[in-house]
Amino acid sequence: MKPTFKKRFKKLILWLVALFIALFVFRFIYGYTKTPDNTSSQAQFFETISSPRKNYASKKYEVKSNTGAQSTIRVDQKYEKIAEIKTKSSTFEDEEKLARKTIEEFDALIQFEQKSGNKGYRRLNLVIGVPPENFDNLYQKLTQIGNIQAKQITKKDKTNEYKELNAKKQSLEKIRNSLIELKSKGGKIEEYMDLENRILEIEQQLQGLGVSLGDFDDENEFCTVQFSLLEGKEIKIGTMQRVKVALEWTIKMYLGIITILLFVTLFGYIFLLAVDKFKILEQIISRKE
Repeated sequence: MKPTFKKRFKKLILWLVALFIALFVFRFIYGYTKTPDNTSSQAQFFETISSPRKNYASKKYEVKSNTGAQSTIRVDQKYEKIAEIKTKSSTFEDEEKLARKTIEEFDALIQFEQKSGNKGYRRLNLVIGVPPENFDNLYQKLTQIGNIQAKQITKKDKTNEYKELNAKKQSLEKIRNSLIELKSKGGKIEEYMDLENRILEIEQQLQGLGVSLGDFDDENEFCTVQFSLLEGKEIKIGTMQRVKVALEWTIKMYLGIITILLFVTLFGYIFLLAVDKFKILEQIISRKE
């Protein structure tokens, strides 16, 4: 072999070895960073239930007025705050007792509860109403139970919705009062009955608005914690198992890459040969002419 060819061959081997090592290291590290996904086994339970009552809270604060005067505006913000916690534990009964004790400790209420499954595969779903001042502490305590699979906090402003409900209520009350006043003036029986029916419809709408506005009352202020506890053993993967999985993945990926490179090289070589043949053919034709 020529020295130049030997150097190129050694360089190619080194590149191939470096590629294999890089793929193996990448897959091995990824195995440690990627934890088993158990959240898929926990059905999106809280999205399927519909609670007859929603939990809202309020926050009162003052902001400076945009006008030139040295005055402040009092703002009463209404908001909905929901925490979602999904956890897993092999000591289901102990963790359930701890969760219930923690809920009582922070003056929270279990507003919805579902417990299902046989031993070894049990699941507990709780919808908890907690006073706004205790929300953060309860959330922190519940996230220390079991092996957390997923957690998140969502906060939505509901001030405009609250104002719209109040405006709609005031508008309906004005219409009702006008209809009652109109009814007192007398008239035909048919007109009287139509007025009665219309007043009854408005009364029903006002009752529905009253229920919705009741959720915003200061005395009923709560934030929501959706807590899901799943029974199951913690999966521990040994180092040798990770090495085996990483090696198998690397070999498959490496052979795939080499195969693709060989096909690309072969295609390129055939293409270049075809181009050369075409050029030679052109030259022969031009000479004959």
